[in-house]
Amino acid sequence: MQPLTERDIRTSFVNCSKGEVKRLNLPKDFADSSWEDLDFLGWRDPGAPERAYLVAERDGGLVGVALRANSGGSRGFTSRSMCSLCLTTHTSGGVTLMTARRTGEAGRQGNSVGQYLCTDLGCSLYVRGKRQAAGDGITDESLTPAEKVARTRANLLTFLDKVTG
Repeated sequence: MQPLTERDIRTSFVNCSKGEVKRLNLPKDFADSSWEDLDFLGWRDPGAPERAYLVAERDGGLVGVALRANSGGSRGFTSRSMCSLCLTTHTSGGVTLMTARRTGEAGRQGNSVGQYLCTDLGCSLYVRGKRQAAGDGITDESLTPAEKVARTRANLLTFLDKVTG
């Protein structure tokens, strides 16, 4: 991913109002991100943990999506869940159902798209082996890191198509 500026990020959002974009909190360290290791910039809002954001390159431009994180989760037992983007397996709270309001008329009617995503939105780092998930290694894959990156990117584009389609 190419390095982004605050303006790049704020002008990329497709499923929220200009006021919501103006009020969103950017990640404090986004300028210091390892851009070459990212397929998308994803973060949870430190001021509102139920809010999350994802900005990705698509068709030569940027697409930003505002997400709502489900506040529920497993209580009192260990469960395993898999992220639908990167297919990383996590234990206890490492995966969260996140919903994105659809764009256009569907969004105005209240329609949304849900995906189970890594709670920290660190998918790019998991598939490259830069970050380890609790419970990782439960299923061994024969894919190379490059193949995992390609699969994650394809899953990301499918998700973005559902939001914007």
